[in-house]
Amino acid sequence: MTLLRRYRATGADLPFGDPLRAHGVDMEGYFLRVTDRERGRAVIALIGINRGPDGHWATLGLASDEVPPRAEAPRSEAPRSEAPRSVPPRSVPPRSEATGGTRPSGGSTSSSASPSSSMSSGAPTPSTPSGTSSSLRLAAAPEGWADPDRLGARSGDLFEYRQDGVTVDMGEGARLHVEITDPVAWPHRAVGGSSIFQSVPALNQYWHPWLLGGKARGWAELDGRRWEFDGADVYGEKNWGAEGFPDSWWWGQAQGFSEPDTCVAFAGGQIHSGPLRTEVTALVVRLPDGRVIRLGNPVVSPVRADVGDDVWALEGRGYGWKIRVTGRAPLGRAHVLPVPLPSEKRNSAGAIEHLSGELEVEVSRFGRHVWSDYSPQAALEHGGLDRAEAELRRRGVPVGETGAAPE
Repeated sequence: MTLLRRYRATGADLPFGDPLRAHGVDMEGYFLRVTDRERGRAVIALIGINRGPDGHWATLGLASDEVPPRAEAPRSEAPRSEAPRSVPPRSVPPRSEATGGTRPSGGSTSSSASPSSSMSSGAPTPSTPSGTSSSLRLAAAPEGWADPDRLGARSGDLFEYRQDGVTVDMGEGARLHVEITDPVAWPHRAVGGSSIFQSVPALNQYWHPWLLGGKARGWAELDGRRWEFDGADVYGEKNWGAEGFPDSWWWGQAQGFSEPDTCVAFAGGQIHSGPLRTEVTALVVRLPDGRVIRLGNPVVSPVRADVGDDVWALEGRGYGWKIRVTGRAPLGRAHVLPVPLPSEKRNSAGAIEHLSGELEVEVSRFGRHVWSDYSPQAALEHGGLDRAEAELRRRGVPVGETGAAPE
């Protein structure tokens, strides 16, 4: 094994390295999200390739949410968009085909829900309109492979993740075929989403939003519903690291703004490697003119995050930029998703994730307004094993299940 391969096997990448290739760490996670604002639809597909005691296995997930668009969406008093002025440029358990909230036994979960009310604490959160629908299918699959040469992951015939699309076949009611066109790749070659931290060996988590836009074409079969996509927004990211999750982490992503081709993504929590331990939040914004801003380096561009059960408030400053992001979503409208415990070869409930939250973003530079906008279809996550287990118990989900669709 070469010195570079040994270095990458810790999870780290040199400047100008390629974070998309598999590193060979305990967990390599791949995520894709499709947002169809016109129809109020969002679908996510995730695959985690995990290193177990006797080989690699996979965490698989396919989830959706549909919230009919409101006639008039809330927005801030500031203009939503303004061009910058004078601004420098798992063995798969027995599958169940049940719907309507029935959850099968074993490591696979299949459920649908049509919530009728919202839950809130703290700041106001949006009410849930009628006509909503959600789906969720999970599995711990016995096969898993991550591509060491390029972006890619696969689990048998169940799931294939590629740079140009995703194919999922987890049984009737859980199928997805997406082809990506006009991709908007991460533009900064020197470093990825983890910035300077990508070069630190043996961190518990690294993050890279490799796809900040593009068009999704294809279809999804979701518990009796068939969705067609033709030009919907698409986003992709990769995360990887050593086994073990922090007590709390937060994440979000949004497209579907009034300005096309814009994107917001953030990820934060406690990272550690040996004696190094610190809390960081990375915040990425793609502006209407195509520029991509990344804040979140300690001292020079810190991001402050205040995250609760139903509010995500971030503020970042650096290089003359100031970015504020506010997300809101009622707790009961979240999916509960699993995270892997690689050495135990099983999943555990770990993330409370909304697929149809609200997000407002405001961007200025040197005190001058650059862009502000609103999305009614933000993905918003607050992670933590204890938090996710507590939410499953609150919903009355049986012990042993690793996920749940919204209430």
